[in-house]
Amino acid sequence: MASGGDFDEECETKGEMWDLDQKLDQPMDEEAGRLKNMYREKKFSSLLLLRLAFQSLGVVYGDLGTSPLYVFYNTFPHGVDDTEDIIGALSLIIYSLTLIPLLKYVFIVCRANDNGQGGTFALYSLLCRHAKVRTIPNQHRTDEELTTYSRNTVHERSFAAKTKAWLEANAFRKTSLLILVLVGTCMVIGDGILTPAISVLSASGGIKVDHPKMSNDVVVIVAVIILVGLFSMQHYGTDRVGWLFAPIVLLWFLIIGGIGIYNIYSYDSSVLRAFSPLYIYRYLRNGKKKGWTSLGGIMLSITGTEALFADLAHFPVSAVQLAFTVVVFPCLLLAYSGQAAYLTQNQDHVYDAFYRSIPERIYWPVFIIATLAAIVASQATISATFSIIKQAHALGCFPRVKVVHTSKTFLGQIYIPDMNWILMVLCIAVTAGFRNQSQIGNAYGTAVVVVMLVTTLLMTLIMLLVWHCHWILVLLFTFLSLVVECTYFSAVLFKVDQGGWVPLVIAAAFLLIMYVWHYGTLKRYEFEMHSKVSLAWILGLGPSLGLVRVPGIGLVYTELASGVPHIFSHFITNLPAIHSVVVFVCVKYLPVYTVPEDERFLVKRIGPKNFHMFRCVARYGYKDLHKKDDDFENKLFANLFTFVRLEAMMEGCSDSDEYSLYGQQTVQSMDNGETSTSNLDFTISSVDSIVPARSPMHVSTTHTSSGWESGQTEGDELEFMKSCRDAGVVHILGNTVVMARRESRFYKKIAIDYIYAFLRKICRENSVIFNVPHESLLNVGQVFFV
Repeated sequence: MASGGDFDEECETKGEMWDLDQKLDQPMDEEAGRLKNMYREKKFSSLLLLRLAFQSLGVVYGDLGTSPLYVFYNTFPHGVDDTEDIIGALSLIIYSLTLIPLLKYVFIVCRANDNGQGGTFALYSLLCRHAKVRTIPNQHRTDEELTTYSRNTVHERSFAAKTKAWLEANAFRKTSLLILVLVGTCMVIGDGILTPAISVLSASGGIKVDHPKMSNDVVVIVAVIILVGLFSMQHYGTDRVGWLFAPIVLLWFLIIGGIGIYNIYSYDSSVLRAFSPLYIYRYLRNGKKKGWTSLGGIMLSITGTEALFADLAHFPVSAVQLAFTVVVFPCLLLAYSGQAAYLTQNQDHVYDAFYRSIPERIYWPVFIIATLAAIVASQATISATFSIIKQAHALGCFPRVKVVHTSKTFLGQIYIPDMNWILMVLCIAVTAGFRNQSQIGNAYGTAVVVVMLVTTLLMTLIMLLVWHCHWILVLLFTFLSLVVECTYFSAVLFKVDQGGWVPLVIAAAFLLIMYVWHYGTLKRYEFEMHSKVSLAWILGLGPSLGLVRVPGIGLVYTELASGVPHIFSHFITNLPAIHSVVVFVCVKYLPVYTVPEDERFLVKRIGPKNFHMFRCVARYGYKDLHKKDDDFENKLFANLFTFVRLEAMMEGCSDSDEYSLYGQQTVQSMDNGETSTSNLDFTISSVDSIVPARSPMHVSTTHTSSGWESGQTEGDELEFMKSCRDAGVVHILGNTVVMARRESRFYKKIAIDYIYAFLRKICRENSVIFNVPHESLLNVGQVFFV
C-alpha cells in the first residue's frame, strides 16, 4: 500500500475545480456583493435603530443592570466605618463603569465582533481567519471565498505581518493561544452558574427586608425554587417570551434610575462630588489593605460586561452603543448615586442597601420587577453559556452533546439538555452551600475579572492582525486595560478562600475536559492524515476495487477533507464486497459563524468514472446546527447528481492540469436554465473538483444494472446512481479507539486511557449526531496509539 502522502501529489482523474458562481443567471459580482453586504454593518434608519436598541436591552444588558442589587453589600460586608468611604466607593464605581463597560467594551471590544457574534470564541475565530493558528489544520485557502469569511491582508514588512509569522512559527504558541481561549470559555461557563445564583438570591432577599425576623433559609428556598423553575423551562426556549425581556429590563432601568434621583434629592445630593477622581485616591489611601480588598466588591458593578459582548447576537454595534449611552449608563450612575446618598444617612443598612432605599409605597412592585429582571439576567447568561459550548464543540474543544434549536426564526437560540441540568445542579449547590451574597459575590468577581483579562489579551492580537492598528495604540489600550483589570484581579485574590475558589475549581474541571477532548481529537485527526490511502493503491485495485460491487450507495464518514481515509482500506481488506457507489462524507466546521446553505456542500470525484467514488464535504459555521432530519442526506445526493451532470457538460474543457493545483474554472450559464447551482469553493486537497447545487436533480430510473461503463452518457450514470440509491444507502462510520503507548508517561496515560476514554463513552455517538438509521449503520473499528 502506498503512503498517504502520495495522495496529494497525484492528480485524480478529472480532478479539476469549477467555480459555478458564474453559471448562475445573475452576474457573479452583483450576487457576491449582495451576499457579502448582508454581513457588514448597515446604516439603519433612526426608527429601526431605536427599535434595535430597545430590543438589545433585554438580551445584552440584563446582567449588568442587576448589579445594584448586591454591589454595596459586597463592598462593605462588615459595615461602613466612615461616610467618606461611601463617597470613595461610589467614585470607584463611576469610573469603573466609565472605563470598562463604556470605553473598552461598548466602543472598542464590540467592534471586534465576528459578523455580529461576540465572545472569546468569536475573537478566536477572527484570529484563525487572519493567521494560521488553528491546531487542527483542516482549512483550505478557498474557504476564504465564502461570503461569511472576511479577512484582511497585511503588508509583508508590517508589524502585523511579523506578529502573524511569530504566532504561526511555533506549535507551542498556537496551543498557548488555544488554552487562553479555553480559560476564558471556562470562566464564562462559571458565569452561567454564578450569575443566576447571585442575581436570584439577591432579588429573593427582598422578602426578608419587609419581614426582618424571617429566617435566611426561607430566602434560600425561594431562590432555589425560582432556579429550578428557570432551568426546567429552558427546553421551551425564549422565542415565546423573549418579547417580554426588553420591556422588563427597560422598566427596571427606569425604576432604579428614578429611585436614584429620589434618594439623591431626599437624602444627600453632595454624593455627586464622587465624580471627582480625587476621592478614589483618598479612599485607597485611608482604607489601605481593607480598601484594596474591597475592590473585589466594587468590581461587581461591572459584572455582566463580559456577557454584554458574549450576548451581542445579531444587534448592530450602533444599537448596543445607543442603548448603553442613553439608558443603561445614566440609569446605573443614578442608581448607585442614590444608594450612596441613602447610605450616608443609614450606614447600618448596607446589607440590604438596594431594598432599604426603595420608597415604601412602591416597594412590592419594585420587588416583583427586580425578581423578573434577575430572571432575565440569568436567562441571558444561560443562553450565552449554551452558545459558547456549541462554539467550543464546533471547533473540536468539547465532547459531542445534544444541541436543540428552540426557535425556527433565530439561529442562535439553542438548548443543550445535558449542560442545562449540570448548570442547574451546580447553581443550586452554590446557592444552598454559601447561603449569602458575599461569598457568591467573591466567586463571581473572580470569574468576571479572568474573562476580562483574556479578552484584553485577545483584543491585543485582534488590533494587530485584524485592525492593523499602530503598535503604539495597541500598547496604550493593553496597558490601560491591564492596569485596571490587574488591580481588580489582585483584590479578588485576597478573597480566594472566601468563595473565590469556586470559579477556579469549576474552570479547572471544564478546562481539563475541554483540553483533553481537543488533544484526543487532534491526535485522531493526525492519525487519519498520516495513514490515509494513496490514489495509486486505489487505482491498482481496478474499477471493482478487487471486490464484489453490490447495488447500493455506501456513505463513508471521515474527518478527512482530502485523501481516502484509512478506515476504507481497513474495510475492503476485511470484507469481500463494497457498494456500487462510494461517497466519502466529511462534516467540517470552519472558523465562521455560519455557512450559507447554498455554499455548504462541496463535491468531487475520486479516480476514474467507472470507479464510482466521490467525496462530499459539508461545511458548517460554529453557529450552524447539523439538523436531525433527512434533509442532510437529500441535499447531499442533490449535490452529487448535479456534480455528475455539470461534469459531463464541461468534459470538453476540463482536462487542464492547472486545475489540479490551485486553479478555478468558470462555467458559463446553461442555456436551458434547468439547473440552479451555487458557489463552488474548493477547500479540500489540491486535486478536488467541487460542485455544490441548490436544487435536486429529478432523474427517472429505468437502469437497474449494477455495472456502468465510462463510455456511456451522464444520463446513464445518473440513472445508475439513482437506482443504487433506491437499492439502499449504508452509512459506514469509523469507530476509532485512541490509546496511550505503553512507554508513555503516566499523565498521558491518565489523560487518554481514562479521561478521554470516559468522555468518549458518555458523549453522543457520531451515528446519533448524523441521525443515521440504526438498521443502515455499519461501524468499522480500529485502534491507534499515541
